Amino acid sequence: MIEIKNKAECTGCHACYSKCPQSCIDMVEDKEGFLYPNVDSEKCIQCGLCEKVCPILHKAESLKVKKVYGAYNKNNKIRLQSSSGGIFSLISQECVSNDGICFGAIYDENFNIVHKGIEKEEEIYKMRGSKYYQSIIGSSFKIAKEKLEKNKPVIFSGTPCQIAGLKSFLDKDYENLVCIDIACHGVPSSKVFKKYINESCKNNEIKNINFRDKSISWDNYSIKINYKNNQDFVQLGKDNLYIQGFVNDYYLRPSCYECRFKGIDREGDVTLADFWGVDKIKPDLYDKKGISLLLINSEKGLNLFNKIKNNIYYEDVNIYESIKNNISMVESPQKALRRDVFFKYIDKVTFSQAIELANINSNINRMKVYLKFKMYNLKNRFIERD
Repeated sequence: MIEIKNKAECTGCHACYSKCPQSCIDMVEDKEGFLYPNVDSEKCIQCGLCEKVCPILHKAESLKVKKVYGAYNKNNKIRLQSSSGGIFSLISQECVSNDGICFGAIYDENFNIVHKGIEKEEEIYKMRGSKYYQSIIGSSFKIAKEKLEKNKPVIFSGTPCQIAGLKSFLDKDYENLVCIDIACHGVPSSKVFKKYINESCKNNEIKNINFRDKSISWDNYSIKINYKNNQDFVQLGKDNLYIQGFVNDYYLRPSCYECRFKGIDREGDVTLADFWGVDKIKPDLYDKKGISLLLINSEKGLNLFNKIKNNIYYEDVNIYESIKNNISMVESPQKALRRDVFFKYIDKVTFSQAIELANINSNINRMKVYLKFKMYNLKNRFIERD
């Protein structure tokens, strides 16, 4: 029976949840907003499958990179709607046009990020764009296996740990499966994002969230929130508190700080990333519209690339040169020194105040913020009494 004693050893990949023959494992949110397996001991038959399937306890051998390209979609409209070069849209289009199903992260009606299979070309847009909090795998591993057993082409995209979880769950290679992993910085807490968004939207109903709006440029992106009242919130990523907290590693999942899936060797048949530093490495590719770093890691990945290459512009790249500005591909983020402070206050104060408390650099600033926090609590007590 799987038991999480050290949260840094669980990625929330859902492999154990999906494999359990008794369906006695639930994924339960902890106080930080991350999902962990919880076993119903009365239903458990002690088969041990949940431990055997864990990609942390039993890590499989990763794939070796074969080819690396700087690339972008020749369709500028789709490229501009994508986070980087728009390659994933071509991959998913190739899949569904051949009666396949493509799994990726989409927003549900409550703006949770969930994994879902798409079988219609007109729905591919839902999977476009980076989504900066952890997605919920749910039943997608099981559905993917059902489709694979019926010889349906399947694309499954996700973070490296999610791909490792899927492959461990399947426990065999399927010729009709192609896995796509990403260069992942780390996954933030959905609870933290909901706190941020609920305070930011000020009761406006959300129509769409775009973490990587390219209205200015790809490398100077904005977070853009569309409301149903036709008003928009737009703010440069470098100025946005949520993005700042994300890139400064205040609220990533504990396992992200000790990620077992970093490195040049990859989990997916194809790896997709932003080609940061392209302006210096391949200046002829750089046009501020978004460039993908495309890693081909297997024969299946190479076959897929050959099917879409006529619709992309690409150039060969040296892998070691290309990761100099994409260090999150090979190194885990450093846990913020005051991460615990942030989570200590996130349920007590506003999102911005929690960030401010975690950002303290001096005793003077600390005292100012502490007093502000005390006044905030005092005010709320009087309001509650009234």
